[in-house]
Amino acid sequence: MDRRVEPWRDGLGPGRAGGILAGVSNLDGADIDLRIADEGRPDLRAMVTVLPLEEGRISLPGGLTMDAIRNIHPPLADTFALRFQGSAKTVVFSGDTARYPPLADFARGADLLIRSDAGGSARAAVVRVGNTDGRLMAHLLRSHTFAADAAQLATAAGVGALALHHLIPTDDPDFTEADWDAAVRLLVSTFHLGGMNANSLD
Repeated sequence: MDRRVEPWRDGLGPGRAGGILAGVSNLDGADIDLRIADEGRPDLRAMVTVLPLEEGRISLPGGLTMDAIRNIHPPLADTFALRFQGSAKTVVFSGDTARYPPLADFARGADLLIRSDAGGSARAAVVRVGNTDGRLMAHLLRSHTFAADAAQLATAAGVGALALHHLIPTDDPDFTEADWDAAVRLLVSTFHLGGMNANSLD
């Protein structure tokens, strides 16, 4: 499916996104009404339409296209990986996802793959924050991947560079930039790390 999105009017999101926007509008309804009556502002609630995000291609302003496929992030069902393509560059955003082999074909040849990462010592981070009953760790293991998995995906897809974000842990003193670097550098030469000082890893 190829759809077109109008700038400054249409938003995109999974099925629940429309309900979230409606909830925010209701929460701020008194303020919105006040600004309409007192300041002559337009009704924000009529300015934005949330279109359901589905698998397929969408035409974006500026000649961009966005392709979407579902990934795996239980217990949620409507989660997606996105591929943005312009005239010169292609960027793929994996979204939060467990290991999912079709992502390699989806990201094939992209200039940049942005991948979420649960790190190599996520268990230590879980213990440190005090959640030791196993539920958070079980979620991380079934819904996310580790840095080495991201590097393998980047290599299989032949991307130009890999960027990691949604890092777990981000503030464990025993888990540093060097740990992520060691996990991916043998497979990926161009590597960027979000949520930390990434200058040394560019």
